[in-house]
Amino acid sequence: MRLLRLFAVLAVLMGAPLSVQPAQAEPVRVAEFLADCPYSHRLPDDPIIFPGLPGASHMHSFFGSRVTNAHTTLADLQRGATNCNPSVDKSSYWVPTLYRNGTPVEPTITTFYYLGEGVRPDVTARIQPFPLGLRIVAGNARATGPGDSTIARWSCLHAGHVPASKDFVTCPPGTMLESYLDFPQCWNGRDLDSPDHKSHMAYPVGDDCPSSHPVPVPKLRQVLRYPVSGDPSGFRLASGGGYTMHGDFFNAWPVAELERRVRDCIRPIIKCGADGRPS
Repeated sequence: MRLLRLFAVLAVLMGAPLSVQPAQAEPVRVAEFLADCPYSHRLPDDPIIFPGLPGASHMHSFFGSRVTNAHTTLADLQRGATNCNPSVDKSSYWVPTLYRNGTPVEPTITTFYYLGEGVRPDVTARIQPFPLGLRIVAGNARATGPGDSTIARWSCLHAGHVPASKDFVTCPPGTMLESYLDFPQCWNGRDLDSPDHKSHMAYPVGDDCPSSHPVPVPKLRQVLRYPVSGDPSGFRLASGGGYTMHGDFFNAWPVAELERRVRDCIRPIIKCGADGRPS
């Protein structure tokens, strides 16, 4: 043994290479997984606000589920096709259609992030998956101006010097118009929907869920990137000005798959990709 150690010392002194195991990369400390769900179709339907009433809504652009219409139920989503990556996400997401000078424009990059941010770490550690069939509406479709209460924001991709705004912004040539919208992340623990489609959910207060909505769930962040820039005077949403941006979510993730992602990515604060594995 002493002879072997001597040879090892000599090898180092003579510059001989030694086998070194590469260090294992630490997971990024961000509580996140995501779904990339491109544009699917466009209809003047809304199965949350106007269920069973085709044509009763303003025009919506749908992402994810390819089968969503005014009559859509949870069973329809579970049986239907999706364009999401991952394909296990059968959920439906939709927003008011964007128009430029009367012509519809659809986002070319559509990402839905599931996050554990916005609350204390001890709250993140007890986040629960969305219940199957949960429906959520975020934003203010009835806003009459930028001063109205709305959480939707507009910005420009690769143009951070342009301040975010509640209304459309002027993006420099070569950039893209972006829309960001965060959904509420506190659930009342009982209802999959409510008469106003909002009261069963709430936003955190003081980095925790209020007692009226004690169950923390992932923060769903909707990020849409539209292939337009320049003067926004010709832009409008089907619901009105940019300040009326809103989003709808109808959860159809398989129960076990969503639970795995919450357990492996959100609660331990690990950044995961679309496959729900550390990225």
